[in-house]
Amino acid sequence: DREVVESLHRSTMGVDQDYVSLLHHASRCALADGWGGSMIGTELQDVMFGTPTPARGEINLGVLKEDQVNLVVHGHEPLLSEMVAAAATMPEILEEAKKAGAKGVNVAGICCTANELLMRHGIPVAGNFLSQELAIGTGAVDLMCVDVQCIMQSLTEVVKGFHTKLITTSEKARLPGVEHVQMDESKALEVAKQVVRKAIEAFKCRKGKTVHIPKDKGEVVVGFSHETINYMLGGRFRASYRPLNDNIINGRIRGVVGVVGCTNPKVCHDFGHTTLMRELIKRDILVVTTGCAQIACGKQSLMTPEAAEFAGPGLREICETVGIPPVLAVGSCVDNSRILVACAEMVREGGLGQDLSDLPIAGACLEHITEKAISIGQYFVASGALVVFAKKLFPVLPGSKVAKYLFEDIAEEFGGRWAVEDDAVKAADLIHAHIEAKRDALGINQERERKLYDMEDRRKLEVK
Repeated sequence: DREVVESLHRSTMGVDQDYVSLLHHASRCALADGWGGSMIGTELQDVMFGTPTPARGEINLGVLKEDQVNLVVHGHEPLLSEMVAAAATMPEILEEAKKAGAKGVNVAGICCTANELLMRHGIPVAGNFLSQELAIGTGAVDLMCVDVQCIMQSLTEVVKGFHTKLITTSEKARLPGVEHVQMDESKALEVAKQVVRKAIEAFKCRKGKTVHIPKDKGEVVVGFSHETINYMLGGRFRASYRPLNDNIINGRIRGVVGVVGCTNPKVCHDFGHTTLMRELIKRDILVVTTGCAQIACGKQSLMTPEAAEFAGPGLREICETVGIPPVLAVGSCVDNSRILVACAEMVREGGLGQDLSDLPIAGACLEHITEKAISIGQYFVASGALVVFAKKLFPVLPGSKVAKYLFEDIAEEFGGRWAVEDDAVKAADLIHAHIEAKRDALGINQERERKLYDMEDRRKLEVK
């Protein structure tokens, strides 16, 4: 909070007028966001609701059900969605749904709250940011419950064409003319029951209305928290990132890239994320993903162990041995801090340099739309990573001093830098070249002759 307040002060008329000074403070603010706010948020969510472990689920509009009450939770605050999910399975609520003519209550998610529910409870995801109007357009959504962030203002008009009820639940995110049900943490379950009952009432109004639910849905395996990756690589007694580091050193895995972020109506929906991911795994680069990007690749079934067939031979071998997908679903936007923890663990494990900036890693978001995406990108840059955004969406004037600083000079200070590229394949080329350069600097691209030691050779070894 203190860093944000100082940002407002520095950018007030007549205060800080040096772009390098402003961007230095922007880096401090971003680092506080990533290593502070987001990381604490993730840790506390794991304390309250449980650390995610691998679970199967389904993604896309095909998860909606014509014979059940469809309640869609949308936003970024897991407390409400967790309680709604719990309330929807209570016998008394199910009995009310049956009396209304439904076979049950089907809870589905949109955006990051969907990722939270999917990885902890296997609750299906209806779609990402640009899918929220489409979900209502199926005519099958009885109630959409929203909290904060990524809520389209157009929803208030879209629901007028359908029986769908829209309600807000956060004091910070009201919509004009929309019923508000305030989430009260002291009686969260009671509020959630109230929300579910409103969905059941709305279901009664669906009778006789046109419903079109697409059949499309993809299967996914999600829930790859730092703790899960540690366990899957090393087992219960030797949990460790050593196998990951060893396979980066031996070249089966060339590096690791985080593909994260939003979907933006100015570019082809999901295309940037999914094309980039396909290109990267084809080149033996392991991908971790969060947010709307995670949902995008889930629709195309890139987050299942079977997707290893799209990976290069080295990455495929690792995925088949461990039983993981080539694209690991890490969670919601706040869970980008899990990627920071993983990177720090790779450095701590040893063999890949002394700093995060030495690692053969990168980040990318080719469809960003929110302000927080810039902050997320900056805290990875300030931590030492290359971060690639779409050129047409990046809010910096090309050829300016600020652009030169962000794309070149900042690397001398932090070890990381920004890059921009609209074409997903060219972005993959750029990232691949960066990873290979990091491998060269570490000396792990050099061919080494395998030496088999006999007893005489062993006697010559010095023990330090």
